[in-house]
Amino acid sequence: MHIADRTPADLRSASALWDQAGLTRPWNPPELDLLRALAGETSTVLGLFDGKILIGTVMVGHDGHRGWVYYLAVDDTHRGNGLGRRLMVAAEDWLRERDVVKLQLMVRSANAAVLSFYDRLGYEDADVQVRAKWLR
Repeated sequence: MHIADRTPADLRSASALWDQAGLTRPWNPPELDLLRALAGETSTVLGLFDGKILIGTVMVGHDGHRGWVYYLAVDDTHRGNGLGRRLMVAAEDWLRERDVVKLQLMVRSANAAVLSFYDRLGYEDADVQVRAKWLR
């Protein structure tokens, strides 16, 4: 297995993986998120491959100080084998290489299993609220 930056050619396989993992919402096309991340100089999407098959992803980017992670997903048939942890280490390393000092992420409050996963990796509740406004 290996981890590599993704390309727009991975649009369908990444989107299908994100759908399977329950990360997508009807009002937010994930394909557009992937294209924006790949077009930016301060972001990418890393993919975990078993041979030529995409089995995991993590979107990572930064604003120069804080890094962010989105779309961490591992194919259902490969979960429980430490691959999510491996992808997070890759995202953290990607940010460290760019001198980013802090990593943040968002998890839906009701997603207890994912909150527990991040707890095990040493992530803490930052005691902040995330506010959003659509700019469309």
